Amino acid sequence: MPRKALKPKEKRGLPRPDSKFGSIVVARFIGKLNFEGKKSIAESIMYDSFDIIKEKLGEDPVAVFSRAIENIRPLLEVRPRRVGGATYQVPMEVPSIRSITLAINWIIESARSKTGKPMCERLAQEIIDGSKKEGAAIKKREDTHKMAEANKAFAHYRW
Repeated sequence: MPRKALKPKEKRGLPRPDSKFGSIVVARFIGKLNFEGKKSIAESIMYDSFDIIKEKLGEDPVAVFSRAIENIRPLLEVRPRRVGGATYQVPMEVPSIRSITLAINWIIESARSKTGKPMCERLAQEIIDGSKKEGAAIKKREDTHKMAEANKAFAHYRW
């Protein structure tokens, strides 16, 4: 039976900008924050956390959010590469769309891991910490960069 030719997977377009701030990154964040298909709840959590940020810092919350994303997004990561039966962790540069996705995931993950406060407060605190280069998401980025730095010897295995 002849093998079927695989087509490259088509990329989906970017989501529509969110209704309140007109930002595509905020819309992507809301989509990731979405839990059990309840997007309206995710939106209210996000917008409530933006209100908390505005109240605490007195700055534009979208500017604080974009600064946090910029501080948290990784520049390097390690990817496994199999060479002659051995698997090496090869450091590689992260494409910009993936680095933003990783930053979003790390912010949400660290906000969800905290307990004791409502999600909007935890999320607001994590975004504020990210904009100040502090917090769990920044620690995750630093760990990723340390791992890439430690495996710099395998950089010649890039593909």
